[in-house]
Amino acid sequence: MSNAFVFLAEGFEEIEALTAVDVLRRAGIDVKTVSITSALQVKGAHGVTVNADLLYDNTLFSSPDWLVLPGGMPGATNLYEFAPLQGLLKRQATSESGKIAAICAAPAVVLGRLGLLEGEKATCYPGFEELMTGAVVEDKPVVVSGKFVLGNGPSNAMIWALTIVKEDMGLQEAEKVANGMLLYDKPGIAITNFFG
Repeated sequence: MSNAFVFLAEGFEEIEALTAVDVLRRAGIDVKTVSITSALQVKGAHGVTVNADLLYDNTLFSSPDWLVLPGGMPGATNLYEFAPLQGLLKRQATSESGKIAAICAAPAVVLGRLGLLEGEKATCYPGFEELMTGAVVEDKPVVVSGKFVLGNGPSNAMIWALTIVKEDMGLQEAEKVANGMLLYDKPGIAITNFFG
């Protein structure tokens, strides 16, 4: 079973973080939320407080399969400014098999500013594109490129999370999870068209 760590900073986008946790757990991925603060309780951008599973400083990240970054402001900025996470993301980007998922402002504010998207296709929340130096920016809900699964914002959190499942476990598992949540093919709409 794959594992994933979803990082929570003050001001994170709640729908993005919790959708990722919910969808990945439905798929059977071992998901842990990680507070980068000194407390397990982390307040989101819209005042929702979440109890994280782990504190960053008390967690060993040995060969993680997925590092997951929700967006939100100032959440994305707080993630970027946390130096230990910068080092972990750089290590993950050069690892043999580890992957990184980010959405909303996080692809630009965190990954772009760290130089990790150089030469990669990417998407982010509109207005942050200039921070993705060297990336091939696409105006799409979800973009998959190399080790990265990137989403553009809150309304696409479900498709972004299902795309993480697809990249980890295959399209059939992603469709099974989607169908269980009543996201399924309808006349004129094929859900496979949504996945990055």
